[in-house]
Amino acid sequence: MIYMLEDDPSIRNFVIYALNNSGFEAVGFEFPSELYRAAAQKLPELLLLDIMLPEEDGITVLRKLRSASETKKLPIILLTAKGTEFDKVNGLDSGADDYISKPFGTMELISRIKALLRRSEPQSDENVFKAKNLTLRADMREVTADGRKVALTLKEYELLYLLIKNKGKVFTRDELLRIVWGFDFSGESRTVDVHIRTLRSKLGSCGELIETVRGVGYRIGENND
Repeated sequence: MIYMLEDDPSIRNFVIYALNNSGFEAVGFEFPSELYRAAAQKLPELLLLDIMLPEEDGITVLRKLRSASETKKLPIILLTAKGTEFDKVNGLDSGADDYISKPFGTMELISRIKALLRRSEPQSDENVFKAKNLTLRADMREVTADGRKVALTLKEYELLYLLIKNKGKVFTRDELLRIVWGFDFSGESRTVDVHIRTLRSKLGSCGELIETVRGVGYRIGENND
């Protein structure tokens, strides 16, 4: 089930129609209060979220969902007319997993939804990855730092998973954008920096394990075990 929170009925009805005709089950809402009531009854697999909304803006909705235990890992795509780099970074930094600017193509939207749903599936890899006091259990999608569990967004988890699984390998910002986000943000490498900074903060002292390689990108050093 996919939920869409969009106050423009023409856009909402078009997207819901397109999704239902592409093999998805989708429901649209005009007001955040409607979404909250529906989510309390049944959580969706993914949420399409506009920013400019009645009652409260989409960023506020996003932060509320990320702060609730039931929805903190819900895949969320911001679908909005606010398309500046600042808007995108703000949206992604607030917890969105993807950001699509209006106007958008239906085929691209469906492709991005499928890609995000694939990346949101539980990991089948049962290996445990460690670097000093940092542990990632891929089968449980669980991260512990200095013995405490750390709650990460989907993108933060995928960044850490990629880095810790490939200890010693330096990833450029463009590589991280392509691998973790699944497509090219073309020149918006600041998105990676913002997520790395937030990830380091959440990991506490273990955040120092994520090294910045000047002029190149990031890695978890091979000698950090």
